[in-house]
Amino acid sequence: MVSKRGRPTDDPKTLNTRIRLSENDVSMLKYCSDITGKTKSEIIRMGIKKVYEELKK
Repeated sequence: MVSKRGRPTDDPKTLNTRIRLSENDVSMLKYCSDITGKTKSEIIRMGIKKVYEELKK
């Protein structure tokens, strides 16, 4: 039996996507992360959700 690692979640993050960013993009992402205390991944997910909701209107 294989033991599970990490915290259990209802929304597992099993897929990876690779993106290219400019230095300015990375700087803005880091700033958002530092100010909010959220991870860079969380900030990116928030941006995706925001654009998605705008498009669904």
